[in-house]
Amino acid sequence: TEIFGPFMHKALKGLVIGGCVLSAKAFVPPSASLLARRASPLFSSLGAAAVLAPRAISSTPSHRMSVEKSEEEWRTVLSKEQFKVLRGKGTESAGSSEYNKQYPKDGSYGCVGCGAPLYKASAKFDSGCGWPAFYEGYDGAIKEVKDKDGRRIEILCNSCGGHLGHVFKGEGFKNPVDARHCVNGICLTYKDASGP
Repeated sequence: TEIFGPFMHKALKGLVIGGCVLSAKAFVPPSASLLARRASPLFSSLGAAAVLAPRAISSTPSHRMSVEKSEEEWRTVLSKEQFKVLRGKGTESAGSSEYNKQYPKDGSYGCVGCGAPLYKASAKFDSGCGWPAFYEGYDGAIKEVKDKDGRRIEILCNSCGGHLGHVFKGEGFKNPVDARHCVNGICLTYKDASGP
């Protein structure tokens, strides 16, 4: 039985063996028994299948969205107001969020859409802007994208792509990174450190 099936043999465009690239057209995969008989020390130690197995190269970002829903599906899990902001990139009224003046010492804030953890409660501070403010998110949790006009930087939940707000840097805030993640509170949920 050949290691590569007919489909893989046709689809494979190149194979790397010992640093050399062989064309699929010129390379006819040997049978497993032949490999076993003629295996080099490298093949013997690693196993022929491990060395010859083709590796898929992904062109997608390293932090790919793990939660994907249609807009209609989002409408079923979000309130009308949440949908307007999280999926429609709207903005809630200043001072309207229950989280605006909440400053717990422990716990975390997550995305209301997918539940992914976004910010440590300890990263929240009073910026006086009217919206919940954090100086940084969990590593890899927040995606930054420049607005089309190039004037501001939008912040998104890196798990579901939901709009959170904008980040502003270099405003002179006395936090470790001098940054302000201005987040719509309607996009957040708070989880107490003692919670499940």
